[in-house]
Amino acid sequence: MPRFKQVKNLISLAALRDYLGDLGIDIPIDEEVDPAGALARPMEITDGSAGTHAAPNRWAVLPMEGWDGDTDGRPSDLVRRRWDRFAASGTGLVWGEATAVRPDGRANPRQLVLNESTVDDLAALRDRLDPSQVTVLQLTHSGRYARPTAAGPAPKTVYQHPLLDARVDSGAAEVLTDDELDELVEQFIHRAVLAHQAGFDFVDVKACHGYLGHEFLSAFDRPGPYGGDLEGRTRFLQSIITGIRAKAPTLGVAVRLSLFDFVPHTAGLSGVGTPETLDPYPLAFGGDGSGVGVDLTETHQLLDMLGELGVGLVCASAGSPYYVPHIQRPAYFPPSDGYQPPEDPLVGVARLIAATAEIAGQHSDTTVLAAGLSYLQEWLPNVGQALVTAGIADAVGLGRMILSYPHLPADVLAGRELDRRLICRTFSDCTTAPRSGLISGCYPLDDFYKQREERIQLAAFKKEAKARLR
Repeated sequence: MPRFKQVKNLISLAALRDYLGDLGIDIPIDEEVDPAGALARPMEITDGSAGTHAAPNRWAVLPMEGWDGDTDGRPSDLVRRRWDRFAASGTGLVWGEATAVRPDGRANPRQLVLNESTVDDLAALRDRLDPSQVTVLQLTHSGRYARPTAAGPAPKTVYQHPLLDARVDSGAAEVLTDDELDELVEQFIHRAVLAHQAGFDFVDVKACHGYLGHEFLSAFDRPGPYGGDLEGRTRFLQSIITGIRAKAPTLGVAVRLSLFDFVPHTAGLSGVGTPETLDPYPLAFGGDGSGVGVDLTETHQLLDMLGELGVGLVCASAGSPYYVPHIQRPAYFPPSDGYQPPEDPLVGVARLIAATAEIAGQHSDTTVLAAGLSYLQEWLPNVGQALVTAGIADAVGLGRMILSYPHLPADVLAGRELDRRLICRTFSDCTTAPRSGLISGCYPLDDFYKQREERIQLAAFKKEAKARLR
């Protein structure tokens, strides 16, 4: 099994730069972080007819769902605690967590749901944030990864997938009909209107990580209006955005997008991630056909379409945490049901930065958020400042890092030293916990979760998972 140097052991910039050179990759990095520098600059986000929103700085919270809402889709005390920490983070933008547009689209039985009965609860959640923070609510249908009840998976897909269908415990997934998709488009539009009513500045029409909105982008062989050429494969996304513009013209529209994808990976020899097939793989949007390479030709075409629809805010992500987590959230320690990284995680960080730089360079009217940076650990502020200064990204998004160290941006902006005890080391317990049916949180570093009984259950689950791999 390959072993790589952990970032926490690269204790100087010289050591980091030397190691990046050994890996043959380039990651921009500044020598010093200026508290009043690029990351502290206000950010203007212009979005179609919705006008301009002013964020006080270039830090952002990324969507982090916790498997911890109430079963009726309302926020629980655990959700409210997480959002209170977002409020105290010092970030200029909060991209709120995945919220299902209907109950059967939930990724877990305790995911938030937005409808007429929960809109006031979501409004109260938004009100917990600082008034200066620009807010986004991510609207989703989990599609292939829908698990709305404790009974298990209930996948709804766009097309039959030769590799992913076999991974569904309950057997063959249900392919949604055109009529069902027409209805779902209207539900997305209606929920966006409710999000506007709840006080959010933007809604995110989610198109990433293998969920329904992302799966459309690789529906090459689906017949009818929602598949085939790029116009058909983007019809779902475009129809929702067009409808939102008509029904809520002053609501901003954002898209969190997987810029590229890879062939599904599985644990091979010694548990290391291995492509599930070595044949040519045409089902990766933003891929080069090999299954492990990037070609952003269609990604640029999609971003041009989004620009014509007035979408001014895009979060750059990649792949899916279910089948290629090493390209989406690079980590030294994989979740217990995952695989050991087939490459140094810094290679994954560099790949995503390069793709982000390419789209930012060719779509200058779009505000682009960088993601997948938590593995940089102590050096995240140095890299984040370099990305914004160079125009590689307009803002720096934090996901896992926010769970362990929510006030990192506030510390950087105030010129305080980072608290190394709270820096995310990508232990992946925040993923392993929900994969085992538990609430998500940073069990290793957040004292609140350390003291919960779920920590004992999580330890037992990890022990069992490790034994199964032997």
